[in-house]
Amino acid sequence: MSAPAIPAAGDFGPDFLAGDSRARTRLLAALHPLDAAPEDDGWNLDDLHGLLPDNALRAQAAVLVGLVPRAHGVQVLLTRRTDGLRQHGGQVSFPGGRIEPDDEDAVAAALRETFEEIGVPPAQIAPLGFLDPLVTITGFRVLPLVATVDPAYVAAPDPAEVADVFEVPLAFLLDPDNLTTRTLEYKGRARHVLEYRWPDQRIWGATASMLLNLRQRLEAVR
Repeated sequence: MSAPAIPAAGDFGPDFLAGDSRARTRLLAALHPLDAAPEDDGWNLDDLHGLLPDNALRAQAAVLVGLVPRAHGVQVLLTRRTDGLRQHGGQVSFPGGRIEPDDEDAVAAALRETFEEIGVPPAQIAPLGFLDPLVTITGFRVLPLVATVDPAYVAAPDPAEVADVFEVPLAFLLDPDNLTTRTLEYKGRARHVLEYRWPDQRIWGATASMLLNLRQRLEAVR
């Protein structure tokens, strides 16, 4: 039996926030519920065997996969990090970061980090659910929180962390033809890294892997 079709751009149109929209219902079914965050180590852990640092999986992080409903279709909110950062400088990423002891949970961490990094307050964000945890090559276990973002938001990026805030159509990121694989050498071993190419932006690595996970989870919902 063939896999169900990827939602088209029209499925994620301006009515996406409507409680009874087909796209919203399907998306919620594809996500882990907010009150049942996944506790496993990470769906890509096998790919990183032998490459992680000694303290792997001790650092917990959360990011915001923000979906912005626009008249021309839902957009995904992304950032490009400042070039001079010690880790992931210049890379495209979701807003987010380490879960701190003062954070109530992963949702609180993702919302706090989003406000600190790009100035979008929690009042403009509606959490929906979680994707699967992902482990980064630097040893973080990242929990992606999918949420809708008020299209009236005004980004105010912290220049110490974020060089640019931009949006990419969800339909583009859900199209398998737009996802490619590059082979890199890391610690003497070949690694296969996912990548999207959007005008003037290279979306790759962990961010691309989380977007693939979103597509795969949507494909699994019939």
